Amino acid sequence: MGFMSCHQTGCSDYDSHSHSHHLQTNLPTLYSQPSLPSVPSLTSKPRHHYQEIISTIHHHCLTTFKGHTSYISSLTLAGKFLYSGSDKEIRLWKRNSFDSEVDHENLSSNVVALGKGAVKSLVVLADKLFSAHQDHKIRVWKINNQESGHQKYTRLATLPTLGDRAFKSLLPKNQVQIRRHKTCTWVHHVDTVSALALSSDESLLYSVSWDRTLKIWRTNDFKCLESVANAHDDAINAMALSNDGNVYTGSADKKIKVWRKSSEENKHSLVATLEKHNSGVNALALSTDGSVLYSGACDRSIVVWEKDDGGDMVVVGALRGHTQSILCLHVVSDLVFSGSADKTVRIWRGVDGNYSCLAVLEGHRGPVKCLTASMDRYNTSDASYVLCTGSLDCDIKVWQIDVPIL
Repeated sequence: MGFMSCHQTGCSDYDSHSHSHHLQTNLPTLYSQPSLPSVPSLTSKPRHHYQEIISTIHHHCLTTFKGHTSYISSLTLAGKFLYSGSDKEIRLWKRNSFDSEVDHENLSSNVVALGKGAVKSLVVLADKLFSAHQDHKIRVWKINNQESGHQKYTRLATLPTLGDRAFKSLLPKNQVQIRRHKTCTWVHHVDTVSALALSSDESLLYSVSWDRTLKIWRTNDFKCLESVANAHDDAINAMALSNDGNVYTGSADKKIKVWRKSSEENKHSLVATLEKHNSGVNALALSTDGSVLYSGACDRSIVVWEKDDGGDMVVVGALRGHTQSILCLHVVSDLVFSGSADKTVRIWRGVDGNYSCLAVLEGHRGPVKCLTASMDRYNTSDASYVLCTGSLDCDIKVWQIDVPIL
């Protein structure tokens, strides 16, 4: 399939949901909103010594994986493997192939799982792979290691499980109305499941959806423990979990909400609402220690929030440079990676409160929908990162980034 046909096929649902959301129709946010004049820019011209460091940063594309026939909607790195999700399929790529040419004729062997609808999010936990789908379901796949060194994947469960649904359906109080003449149990998502995330102890799986709910599942038996109904006024596009227990959700309603489990009721409640974007929030990412939150939206800005002395997230500024919507964010160490509808990826790092764009990666022929990264090598002089980016052009690009240690 050529680029144009792929692009057109994916355009109806490639993006995070726009503000004019309803449960059956989804339109792309191809056109960015105006930037944020009320938020100061954190990007400044680097001081002389820092400019010298930036000039020594090296980046290059190691390889391009071609195999998906529809746009790439999710990526995650797990040990020796990269998992990618597109329309209905999940593929597996070995990290040792990052440095070599891929045998395109044998790529079909990399298809490890099939579902229904675009695979919006992927999470690996030990020998399980969780996938979020456009058909409103979360699927759980068992990873079986073969003696030959290959891995076999079998579907372990579909969430909500049949047992969970059956038990909840017995009591009328467990039913919720989703349309005028249709009800279902509260454990069901009734629209695209847009993001998944694991709790710090990996005992809980969190999911958010375009149905405006936040749900919490137990990872050992897949039971749905809680559902926060009407968590937002519009579709939820993104989520980030902090080690301190805070859950951040970003929505097409332009808001970011902060949730925390109450020790008394053992339920999640709203503790803060962060409002600064003037268009739908598409992506969230947290610094390693959870003290800095990055949010990307259709307004082309990445807003930087930092915890104040009282523990509240406050705006310190915005990272500007992308010319269209921010679609994805990822943080590794002190680097922030951002992907945009402008077909580029930017790499940011902050020094003394001033952020600089270290590099702009070009090469994709369509909007960059998802990305993931990990540190590959670290020594006294520099750090090497592997960055994987997925696009509407149906390609996955693997980049090596070498950054001097400050």
